[in-house]
Amino acid sequence: MAEGFIRFDRVRKVYQAGEVAVTALHDASFDIERGEICVIVGESGAGKTTLLNILGGMDSLTDGSVTVDGKEISSFNKTQLTAYRRHDVGFVFQFYNLIPNLTALENIEIAAKLSPRALDAREVLEQVGLKERAKNFPAQLSGGEQQRVAIARALAKNPKLLLCDEPTGALDYHTGKAILKLLQDTSRRLGMTVVIITHNKALCDMADRVIRVKSGTVQSVGVNPHATPIEEIEW
Repeated sequence: MAEGFIRFDRVRKVYQAGEVAVTALHDASFDIERGEICVIVGESGAGKTTLLNILGGMDSLTDGSVTVDGKEISSFNKTQLTAYRRHDVGFVFQFYNLIPNLTALENIEIAAKLSPRALDAREVLEQVGLKERAKNFPAQLSGGEQQRVAIARALAKNPKLLLCDEPTGALDYHTGKAILKLLQDTSRRLGMTVVIITHNKALCDMADRVIRVKSGTVQSVGVNPHATPIEEIEW
């Protein structure tokens, strides 16, 4: 099989806590194909966030290599990593990280300015169903609406890769499902590679690829030939 759009090859990450070395990841290897929805699932402390941070260029690895779209990002210097994060990666976090004194539209516009191939901020806001909320500040939006703005902000950069860290963790069940549907629909519509980390095993059915992480390493990689629409998944 041809090399994946994303490839982790025997990745190890060791944190130094004083005189103690803590291994957060060891021998982590997997591929993700372009345009896939990939769910990385595991308990708290399994190594999911470390994987995501390395993939997003927010953390370095100790050993091994990470390749994205033919480029070995694990060999990048700080300047190259900054450009990678700015142009190629969109981030969606559990807590929305919106700028409180900017409107919904302004939050998206400020991110769009970072990318040379950015999408129109108003159009993206409309795509996530918040056209009427353009002039509202984050404090005037519900949690689900704030998360939609956060997703729109990430999408406006027109990234190659969308990374989502427990994107429904702060939301109620129905709002969470709506957010996951938005992510699933967006991936299908734009052919965007979406990586979601979660502890919720029910979300595995929505993915094209499922990576199970346990005790700091990849336990298994599975492929769903027919991913389930999020509307049909209950938990």
